[in-house]
Amino acid sequence: MKKTTIKLLKSIVIYFFLILFAILMMGPFLWLLSVSLMPGKNVFTFPPAIFPTFIDFGNYAQVWNYMDFPKYIMNTIWIAGAGVVLNVVFSCLTAYPLAVFRFKGRDLVFMLLVATMVIPAAAGMVVNYLTVKALGVMGSYLAVILPSAVTVFNVFLMRQSFMTVPMELRDSGKIDGAGEVRIWGQLMLPVVKPAVAVISLLEFQAMWNSFLWPMIVLNDTGKYPIASALSFLNGQFAYNFGWISAGTIISVIPIIVVFLFTQKYYMEGISGAVKG
Repeated sequence: MKKTTIKLLKSIVIYFFLILFAILMMGPFLWLLSVSLMPGKNVFTFPPAIFPTFIDFGNYAQVWNYMDFPKYIMNTIWIAGAGVVLNVVFSCLTAYPLAVFRFKGRDLVFMLLVATMVIPAAAGMVVNYLTVKALGVMGSYLAVILPSAVTVFNVFLMRQSFMTVPMELRDSGKIDGAGEVRIWGQLMLPVVKPAVAVISLLEFQAMWNSFLWPMIVLNDTGKYPIASALSFLNGQFAYNFGWISAGTIISVIPIIVVFLFTQKYYMEGISGAVKG
């Protein structure tokens, strides 16, 4: 009886701190949601209003009428969808030989790839700008998508996942006369679906929240993704933070929905990559 009581108290303490930590982590989002539901410009109060004193959806209705959200959301879906497909294909194609093939310099190539992760993303903007300009795709969605068509982190994650797959599976495909492309597509990829779901979710989130780069390479503001289009809510001398909060909440809803449907694969993919 005493052991059961001690175990129960430990569980209560652990869950208390976990809930407290979750509230602290959700604090900025709850504050943003609270501000979006409260009309008025004086939102920077102390202590911050984590929960709204009263609920009013006026900000959502006004910002929806002010901006053409369906158009910007469709722009973002197109950019994020194409970016996810290209990143998944290129990351898997790059990671597969680095995990399975045995060739001279393989570890050196992988080490150099991982070393590039320390380079800030902003440092590559000039190079990316010159590249897309030389390709003649400036002002199009390709200019937004191509610089992020493959990322080193996704290659690293997929390589770790491919290394967890038993090599007997690849050998069985060779015995049946399958080529490497068929082995990669029909035997190996289905096994690492959780990792594919992880990089899809991460890339979707990154492309959906892309803000600065589309503003640099897209000449037509009508092609902006939702994150860049939210800059229209900032005035030159003043701004309505209730509108900005409402627009931001609307823009993150798709990411939350996608994460809820893929969180199972997300946890499996991360744990599998760590084990690898």
